Amino acid sequence: MKVIDQAERLRELAAEKRRDSVEIITVTSGKGGVGKSNISVNLGIALALSGRRVLVLDADLGLSNVNIIAGVVPPPKYNLFHVIKGEKSLEEVVAEGPCGIKIITGAIGINTLANLSPKKRDELILGLSAIPHIADLVIIDTSAGLSGKVLSFVFAANKVLLVTTPEPTAITDAYGIIKAISFRTKDLDIKLIVNRARSIEEGEKVANRIADIAGQFLGMKIDKLGVLLDDPSVGEAVREQKPFFISYPRAKATKCIYHLRNLLENIPEEPQGINEFIKRLFHFNGNHLEFAED
Repeated sequence: MKVIDQAERLRELAAEKRRDSVEIITVTSGKGGVGKSNISVNLGIALALSGRRVLVLDADLGLSNVNIIAGVVPPPKYNLFHVIKGEKSLEEVVAEGPCGIKIITGAIGINTLANLSPKKRDELILGLSAIPHIADLVIIDTSAGLSGKVLSFVFAANKVLLVTTPEPTAITDAYGIIKAISFRTKDLDIKLIVNRARSIEEGEKVANRIADIAGQFLGMKIDKLGVLLDDPSVGEAVREQKPFFISYPRAKATKCIYHLRNLLENIPEEPQGINEFIKRLFHFNGNHLEFAED
């Protein structure tokens, strides 16, 4: 009887662990304006259509715009800031997006979380702990650049999708963020996406160049995930405030998103407990958790 009880308890613990597990994908870029948010939303929709419970979290704490790209207008009344203030639970700030995706808009006007009081940090940690009840896949859309808050979301993820374009400045800034990551770890799972390429060949050439230089000079292994072709439908969809994946199902960019989704689905999932994500997101310092400084 004891053996049976023990086996049942192990099954319960395994189920509890699965309920607490979530896959975290951070989408980031060295340079702004490379299409990072568009990729986050449209790829999230594509993955949701494959049966994933997707939450897109806008982690641009200054200029949140994921809801506009997703067609969730007017913007939700509550956002991440209300969770930080302890006024709302995470579930209460979730907005319904297209095709079943969930969206949480950023804390508009908040430049950093580093100066939060311990109480406010605890409020945020408590809110984030509810994520597995909402989604099994979280796509975090960061702001661009090398700030501490961006890198904290990068280091906390299972996978990092680094977005660049063929423009020389975007390539330079993409290498810059890889270099910043390399100072802390060489083992982060970074997958490169080249957006707005005039051809597949151009995109692959850019990806190969970045991967080769990162490997040679930084000792970093960068996986080339894929290329998104330059497509006027993307701009049209933004002006219409609708995802191009839905508005233009036959567009070149939409076909590229399908291809990226299929590639990601063929990569083994690496879910982690939500507590592990929070631990990575916040650095342990003394008796409390502290957000990485800018």
